[in-house]
Amino acid sequence: MKQAVEKIAITTLKSDASKQTDESLIATLSSGNEEAFNEIFERYRFWVARIVGRFFRRPERVEEIVQEVFTKLYFTSNYFSPQPGKTFANWLSSITINFCYDELRRLKRRPEQSISDLTQEEVFWLKEKLTAKESSSAETQVIFSDLATKLLSQLSPEDRLVLTLLDVEELSVNEIAKVTGWSVSKVKIRAYRARLSLRSLLKNFL
Repeated sequence: MKQAVEKIAITTLKSDASKQTDESLIATLSSGNEEAFNEIFERYRFWVARIVGRFFRRPERVEEIVQEVFTKLYFTSNYFSPQPGKTFANWLSSITINFCYDELRRLKRRPEQSISDLTQEEVFWLKEKLTAKESSSAETQVIFSDLATKLLSQLSPEDRLVLTLLDVEELSVNEIAKVTGWSVSKVKIRAYRARLSLRSLLKNFL
């Protein structure tokens, strides 16, 4: 009987947690509520994994970073303060993106992919795109192709970050400035330089 009552109590607690807003959950988490953390994890783990997957391809590495992001969330939850235009999702997005950025900088000298990893079919595809009439937008096409990871890994962490957020995540310059903590002017300059770097890289296939 006691076990049944405890089971009902736990089920009720989970049900109540699922009805709470992100902001109320994070406030409860700051007080050490493990159930609140579990609820937040279930709500956002796939979303965080999708963002991380934009920068890292190996599933095991993506999973590791997701775990590290939520570990950081757990220990820094008391720093979150709801403000107009700044939701919990925005805050978590910023944590995730900046964590990926730090990891890209750490791995700068050991990229996951190399240009030499391109197959003959991939090189042929690139040459076709670069010599086509619409070649002026070739760098954008590359970002959306399966070659993105191999090519973007050759760029600096800053260039890779800004191109991914602009062209893959489709964030605005202002949104990127908010999640990275950069100024709007810095985002614009980095985006311009990133495209120049990618175009220079693509010239190797002409």
